Amino acid sequence: MENNQFNLSFNDQKTVLLRLMKYTLPFKGILAVGFIMLIISTIAGVATPYLVKIFIDEYLTPGVFPESEIMWLVIAFIAVQLIGAITTYMQIYLFQYLAFKVIQQLRIDAFDKIGRLGMRYFDKVPGGSVVSRITNDTEAIVEMFIGVLATVLMAIFMVISSFIMMFVLDVRLALLALVFMPIIVVVLAVYRKYSANFFSHARQLLSDLNAKLAESIEGMKIIQVFNQEDRLSQEFNEINEMHYKYNMKNVRLDGLLLRPAISMISVLAIALILGYFGLLSFESTVTAGVIFAFIQYMERFFEPLSQVSQNLNIFQQALVSASRVFALMDDDRLEPAQSEDAACRVTDGHIEFRNVTFSYDGRTDVLKDISFTARPGETVALVGHTGSGKSSIINLFMRFYEFSKGDILVDGHSIKRIPKQELKEKVGLVLQDPFIFYGTIESNIRLYHPEMTFEQVKAAAEFVYADKFISKLPGEYEHRVIEKGSAFSSGERQLLAFARTMAIDPKVLILDEATANIDSETEEQIQRSLERMRKGRTTLAIAHRLSTIQDADQILVLNKGEIVEQGTHDSLIRYGGIYHKMYQLQNGQQ
Repeated sequence: MENNQFNLSFNDQKTVLLRLMKYTLPFKGILAVGFIMLIISTIAGVATPYLVKIFIDEYLTPGVFPESEIMWLVIAFIAVQLIGAITTYMQIYLFQYLAFKVIQQLRIDAFDKIGRLGMRYFDKVPGGSVVSRITNDTEAIVEMFIGVLATVLMAIFMVISSFIMMFVLDVRLALLALVFMPIIVVVLAVYRKYSANFFSHARQLLSDLNAKLAESIEGMKIIQVFNQEDRLSQEFNEINEMHYKYNMKNVRLDGLLLRPAISMISVLAIALILGYFGLLSFESTVTAGVIFAFIQYMERFFEPLSQVSQNLNIFQQALVSASRVFALMDDDRLEPAQSEDAACRVTDGHIEFRNVTFSYDGRTDVLKDISFTARPGETVALVGHTGSGKSSIINLFMRFYEFSKGDILVDGHSIKRIPKQELKEKVGLVLQDPFIFYGTIESNIRLYHPEMTFEQVKAAAEFVYADKFISKLPGEYEHRVIEKGSAFSSGERQLLAFARTMAIDPKVLILDEATANIDSETEEQIQRSLERMRKGRTTLAIAHRLSTIQDADQILVLNKGEIVEQGTHDSLIRYGGIYHKMYQLQNGQQ
């Protein structure tokens, strides 16, 4: 699970909010119209008590009802209500539209960043946590724009306009209302201090829940086989319980410091105002309309503050969520950068490793001074015990990680200078457990290359002998593939991966234990496919089954990150070293 690093200070919250608001700049026209609608709606709300005050003091109290004047007053009242209703609808619609557009772009930016992150990031961060940031956390930001932004702006306008109207009615009482403002500010400050911490923990625990859920679903077969359901359930429940506790802490904080506290202050203020008017009535006449209007403005003065306080929890949650999304977008564990030179092209597939040293953690070298050459059309096999460094060599060549010393050359050019697109087009990778996407057979082979024709897709499948099982499927190349291609055998998935690789006609072929999970019956067909694929291409192949690489031009035997033996199958057998022992062991098992 990730460490919790999202306890935000006031300056951090300010920075996150300003960065979030930058996403509104492309929609400043919509934002401006929304502000205008908000102002008109607020003015309509403030005008209503004053119109009622006029009716009470000038017509109802004296009992004078001139039809024309009252008719105009009624028309004005209805017009104000209609304008208020229309502008309220418009500002709600515009702010929601703005919120969804902002989050849409934020999710796009976050997802694009995931595509640029290096394998180091995914080695450390669970997949479920990444999903949580792009779904749950961004959804919390939507609530901030909808529930907080409009509410805060309306509160500001309403408080200011109500205060102005209170000054118009009675200056002394308006000044008296200001006495309660410092109390409200203190209450909100205390709430902000504690709620930020509670929300931070709650969001992190929600992310941990997603990570645990994703891990459990991914490994459900292993969980059931090894009877681990109870253990996983207990771990999930522990995280869930902690998530519940932090949410309840925030609920208790809300119940104590938000609406009850603000409402109590509001009641005290209104009681003070009524007492003032009661005392004032002994000295001079106080009209019912003024009392009504003043109390209405007092309520309009405190009600927005109460609404803002209620939405502070959403605001706190949104800032913590936004900080988590921005942390993902700011992560510097990117894929290795290319100093691209357009003149550096992959033409023949001549590969050379020169004294390459590499470490995953920056402390322990997993590859030490690796040097070898693979000439065009040759097959170089990498063998060795688990942890010897075979996969690390492939990872460096595929630019999943950056190496610290030495260099890797392709056709005389440093792999760091070859354009990324060139590498992707000229290097084909087949993994031990190929990933098959949801879609069709054709889309899995084509991988959405727009220029690739159906004839090329079909030719690639025929080239690796995958067309035989494809032709038996309903719909053939339009056959629907379910998630991860789980309806296919491991051999059929591997053949699809072969076809996908051959469709781009690579100059260099990387095989990462491509036959490790294949049954004996399918292995012969896979080997025939591999022979055709390797012909005329430089191939780097990791192999556990030594029988599959006996015809390799070179075999590199690795041990603890070093090349300890190098040669052909026959020469290494005659040498009688590690390779010979591995070969004997496998033959003995057979």
